[in-house]
Amino acid sequence: MAAIGAIDMAMWDIKGKALNTPVYNLIGGKSRNGVMVYGHANGSDLDETVDEVGKYIDMGYKAIRVQSGIPGLDSTYGVAKEKMYYEPAEKGLPQENFWSTEKYLNFVPKLFAKLRDTYGDEPHLLHDCHHRLTPIEAGRLGKELESFHLFWLEDTIEEELQQGFRTIRNHTTTPLAVGEIFNSVYDVQQLITEQLIDYLRMTILHGGGITPMLKIAAFASIYHIKTGFHGATDLSPINLAAALNVDMAINNFGIQEYMLHTKETNDVFPHEYYFEDGYLHPGGAPGLGVDINVELAKKYPYERAYLPVNRKEDGTMFNW
Repeated sequence: MAAIGAIDMAMWDIKGKALNTPVYNLIGGKSRNGVMVYGHANGSDLDETVDEVGKYIDMGYKAIRVQSGIPGLDSTYGVAKEKMYYEPAEKGLPQENFWSTEKYLNFVPKLFAKLRDTYGDEPHLLHDCHHRLTPIEAGRLGKELESFHLFWLEDTIEEELQQGFRTIRNHTTTPLAVGEIFNSVYDVQQLITEQLIDYLRMTILHGGGITPMLKIAAFASIYHIKTGFHGATDLSPINLAAALNVDMAINNFGIQEYMLHTKETNDVFPHEYYFEDGYLHPGGAPGLGVDINVELAKKYPYERAYLPVNRKEDGTMFNW
């Protein structure tokens, strides 16, 4: 699907450049002035995490995903060493992180209570569970977080058993987001038609490109489900530009993930989009609004890197 998606995005880019207009004008035109994005704030403990959220608020972000180290665990996936350019993959053999569901469930409500006490009700706060919970555990967490009105609770359980989302729905009104590992509309058909989620996180590239994602977004809109397209740093500015063009045009846009690429990446992929006051703006360049400097890219040969592995405290391998 990624290969199909690459071809599809290229065809839209070529069409836009041939007609000298941005892709969003080819798929319905602007539905909004800009695209609200969320940044990634994370810290090793509660106090550092609260401080990091404040930095994103100072930068103008209106929405922030919050991840924190868990008391009693030496390391946890989702907490970065480099705060602004968060990339969890590391060179060499995979690193090991550690996990305790009990410690996590006891800590997260305290984290968001502190955040609301510090910054008030206005910032949109998001949180990613990384598929580590059972449905009943997710229902408990969602219920305990209701008073802190999260924008969404992401990837609560393993997504393959979609009936599990029924249990979560029966126990909490906290909005649910899921989908970054999905590749087609058939992966989300049950979640959409049963209204088991609130935000669809599929990646433009991995979903087959702009064409199928327009269809899936339209399908989701019938069931009051909004988009929140995946936008991690292992996805290039080309994918982000494609997502922004779709975000601008569709009616049921919700929010866009925005992880800053490094200067080196931005130099290889010169682009029109820019961040301002909590929103990304795609610019007015024809096509997707992003190019690639092939000669410069040759200076950065591929280097293998791995996401970490995760173990429970007793050594059991677990979801990272």
